[in-house]
Amino acid sequence: MLLEYFLKPHLKVKATHHRPVPISHILTLHIKPTFYLSSFPHTLSPAAVMLQPPPPTSLLFLLFFFFISPITAANATPVFKEAPQFYNSPDCPLVVAGEEDSNRLCSDYGVHVAMTLDTTYIRGSMAAILSVLQHSSCPQNVIFHFVSSASANASALRATISFSFPYLKFQIYPFDDGAVSRLISASIRSALDCPLNYARSYLADLLPLCVRRVVYLDSDLILVDDIANLANTPLKDSVLAAPEYCNANFTSYFTPTFWSNPSLSLTFANRNPCYFNTGVMVIDLSRWRLGDFTAKIEEWMELQKRMRIYELGSLPPFMLVFAGNIVPVDHRWNQHGLGGDNFRGLCRDLHPGPVSLLHWSGKGKPWARLDANRPCPLDALWVPYDLLQTPFLLDS
Repeated sequence: MLLEYFLKPHLKVKATHHRPVPISHILTLHIKPTFYLSSFPHTLSPAAVMLQPPPPTSLLFLLFFFFISPITAANATPVFKEAPQFYNSPDCPLVVAGEEDSNRLCSDYGVHVAMTLDTTYIRGSMAAILSVLQHSSCPQNVIFHFVSSASANASALRATISFSFPYLKFQIYPFDDGAVSRLISASIRSALDCPLNYARSYLADLLPLCVRRVVYLDSDLILVDDIANLANTPLKDSVLAAPEYCNANFTSYFTPTFWSNPSLSLTFANRNPCYFNTGVMVIDLSRWRLGDFTAKIEEWMELQKRMRIYELGSLPPFMLVFAGNIVPVDHRWNQHGLGGDNFRGLCRDLHPGPVSLLHWSGKGKPWARLDANRPCPLDALWVPYDLLQTPFLLDS
């Protein structure tokens, strides 16, 4: 099925109106395989019409990619291809031209996107960036704010981003992971204990004060719709918007110790709390700063160090502070769980409904499963955004 999909003749791309992807398009893989420029024909950026799709991929290469070529070198440094440049539609507002980068990073006309950046997830981050730009109607107005560990090689990360996206407006902010490490308690999966997972709680402190609203995205996702539609989610009087799932067992996210404590169990009194996914959020940073919500999250983390009240990393503190007081985002912006559960990472199907964002939350990541020659069927939807350049370069 995957090979048949990739070997279809390339079709001429046309820009059409941005709208969510019907579920039938994905389930039947009725996707015009321009492979690199667009996986979803009706969400293609108008600018991409000026770009020619690359030549069809050969059967030999696909066999090599999917079944023969696992990447095993522990000391390998990934090298990424340069992405095509995408241009604004004629009706896009001008961000700021001819001024300093610091001013351009503050533009109210821009869509501000925050992501974490590290070598472990860099391949996923690159795919996510490409998907955002490719499906944006105003890609030149998208401004990225990357948060990386203060101990990371920021110069190497900057060089990697700049090579693949030489036109991108972005800044990298160092995150003092040592400071948050003292607050982190062990969770059910070691990957969730990485200090950088907690950086989303500190965006209001890290980003410039002039950035008042930001879309936070995890690195294990791709967009197939215009990010401006997500960024423009009306927040009303709330601090953040996120995909909310009220059918999930909310009580299971906290321990019996939490629920049996008379004071703690009243935390959600007069609220209608539901589980929400913190991998896709729209945040009003001005309101966050005004309410000092970082300190509120840290208070719960400090309590967790004294008495175990939850098990799942950085998510529960967010829910303790915000659950029941957020704006729900349409579920099309988080087709989540494609990475399986937190233990085995088994393959999963899509949820019913339209798709604007595919999220490989869970243990299994598409690039890791591809490298291990054990891809899930839906990992094929991530492949067109993979900028990995083979072969790898080996560190000396």
